[in-house]
Parts: sequence; C-alpha cells; structure tokens
Amino acid sequence: MSTETLTVEKPKRNYNVLFGLTLLALLVLLWIALSLATPSFASSTNITNLLRQGSMIAILAVGQTFVIITGGIDLSVGAIVGFCTVIPAMMINAGWPVWLAVLATLCVGLAIGVFHGFGIVKMGLPPFIITLATLTSLRGIGLLMTGGSSISINNDAFQEFSRNSFLGVPNLFWMVILVGVPAYIFLHHSRWGRYLFSVGSNAEASRLSGVNVSRTIYMAYTLSGLCAAFVGVLLASRIGIGNPTQAEGWELQAIASSVIGGTSLFGAIGSVHGPLLGAFILATINNGANLLNVNSFWQRVITGALIIIIVYFDGLRRRGK
Repeated sequence: MSTETLTVEKPKRNYNVLFGLTLLALLVLLWIALSLATPSFASSTNITNLLRQGSMIAILAVGQTFVIITGGIDLSVGAIVGFCTVIPAMMINAGWPVWLAVLATLCVGLAIGVFHGFGIVKMGLPPFIITLATLTSLRGIGLLMTGGSSISINNDAFQEFSRNSFLGVPNLFWMVILVGVPAYIFLHHSRWGRYLFSVGSNAEASRLSGVNVSRTIYMAYTLSGLCAAFVGVLLASRIGIGNPTQAEGWELQAIASSVIGGTSLFGAIGSVHGPLLGAFILATINNGANLLNVNSFWQRVITGALIIIIVYFDGLRRRGK
C-alpha cells in the first residue's frame, strides 16, 4: 500500500473512531436521562425488551450500510424481512427441519440481492427504482402465497430461541454480535471493504484502477439481502408467525440508523459500529417516548429531523465549509 493511501485512510479511521465514541456517549446520556425521567426505563425487563427491539434493526442497518457506502440505496429490506417470515413458517409447518428452512430463507435473501445487482449492473436501472419495485412485488407475492392471512409456526423450540437469553443477554443481541464482528472485519480490514468505499467515492476511477465495479455492486446488494433474510428468520422466531406485511417501514428505520451512525448518503463514508449504535439510539428514543407517553407520531418527527440535520452537516463537511 502506498504512502498516499496510508495518509488518506488514517484520518478516515480516526474520524470513524471519534464519531463512534460520540455516538456511544450520546447513547449513555440518553439512558441516564431516561432512567432519571422514568424509573421503569432502567428495569431489567425494559432493558431486555430494548435490546430485542434494537437488535433486528441494527442487523438490517449493517446490510443497508454496505449498499449506501457504494452510493446506492436498498428500499426493499423491510419487504424482504416480511417475505422471509413466510418461508420458514411454511417449510417448518410442512415438516422440514428448522435448519433447512433457515438455510433456504437465507438463500432467498441472497437471490434477491443478486437480482438487485443484475438490475443495476446489467439493466442500468437506478437502485431506487429496482429496490422500490422489489418492495412492492414481494409484499404482493407474499400475500398470494399466504392467501392474505398469517401462518402460525408450530415449533416451540424455534419460537423460544428469540425469547431466551444467554449469560443474561437476549439471544437476539448475540445475533447482532454474530453479524457485527465479521461485518466489521469485512468492511474495515479486507480489500473487499476497500472496494466498497472506492466504488462509492468514484466508480469510474475505481474501474480504471482495476476494481471490478460490477462485482462490488453485486456484493453490496447480496449482503444487504442476506442480512434482511436473516432478520426475517429472527422476526418469525420472535412473533411466531409468517406474515408478509410485517416489518413495514423498517427500511426507513434501517436507513435512519445508518445515517445517524455516520454513513453518508453521498457514498464512500461509513462504518459498522456507527449504524449499530444508531439503531440502539433510535430504539432508545422510541422506548423512552413510549414510557413517557409521548405521542408515537412525534417519534417519527424526531427521526426525520435527525436525518435532515445529519445529512445537512454531512453535505457541509463534504463542501469543506
């Protein structure tokens, strides 16, 4: 690696660490403030629920981050989650082993990601359009498969997984660690991760430098689809049903978590730890607002305002102001 590359990467890495520490401090301050505002916030039951609430959006945000770093967007992740609650429900109820149902569901997520890559690379469609089309189509396909009704999952062990804990920590939060650690190594310590940043910064310059831009785009959307399918399995386990209308609006929460976590919607800037912290900051705000009996509509207003503020300052930083 050249001296120039080292000089560019070191400040970016320092910025990510500093921003991550800032987010962590903000999350701690929120927890302290809410603990003082309402005693029920710090109860073990509520903290456990909070970790479960934030975990699935956190995993979704990691997959979304890979796509946003390349300068793209994936609006279909919420629909993939809902659709991927139906597949394990139908397979488990048909007598298939749980592990096979989970594997098949993950393969569906991979296939959807490959389809998005094909639409963008080969058909020349904008990411917004192809993923929006998938969002609409998957909801419809799922409703056709289920006849418009929910499918109850007849497997106690499958449902118990999401409700149990290990070492006092909810299993769903352990799944965040399971996804987060390899995702961090992939994004920040592998050449594939560097390719994502490179494509997001300048796709044409990356191509001229020998980066396979098409394969990198395929990789980003495939990882996003895989994360969404995994969340679909976890959601099916938690609610005990398969229903394609589940996870409505989760794509916006995933994007918000990623942006709050420091990922630039202009591409080429992002991390893994940022979106994870961003997801739990959003979960904390929503949880605290519910405990304080704040109108749920205000929660959406706060989320939207946070996105506008962060994107605005990101634009200023990019223009060097």
